[in-house]
Amino acid sequence: MRMVLIIPFAGALLDGNYRLSLLIFLVAAISDGVDGFLARYFNWRTRVGAIADPLADKALLITTYLMLTITGILPVWLFVLVLARDIAIVGGALAFHYGIGRFEMAPSVPGKINTLVQILVALAIIILLAGWPMQPWVIDAGVWLVAGSAIFSGCHYVIVWSLRALRMKRS
Repeated sequence: MRMVLIIPFAGALLDGNYRLSLLIFLVAAISDGVDGFLARYFNWRTRVGAIADPLADKALLITTYLMLTITGILPVWLFVLVLARDIAIVGGALAFHYGIGRFEMAPSVPGKINTLVQILVALAIIILLAGWPMQPWVIDAGVWLVAGSAIFSGCHYVIVWSLRALRMKRS
């Protein structure tokens, strides 16, 4: 469902219809939560789901940050940093898979924190843009929180998976 909501969400953001974009974002978040709950409760875990769910999350977040950058709300460098981190992780995963061997995708704690920070900052910015009461410094603080968590979690993934690759190559 999140994938279907991305285009109307992006359109609402570009049109400056922030209340609609907030509603769509919340529906996407709730559907993600329900999907995750059902998968855990009924043990509906599949390899496809393990890959598709984080990709849907990333597609929504990248779209959000792209639209907020295009509209001048967020700086270009932040979008480039967020995108570069994700590309580096996917590129590293592919290099590991084809160069070292198969592995199970498992998000790290810093990676989960980074995703949470990105979601909360995007949500706070959209709430602010929708005209709901929030301090304007939230955008500036959010930019630096997202940048810091993206750098830290990206470096964490590189270090952890590089060490894992070295150990597997030696054995």
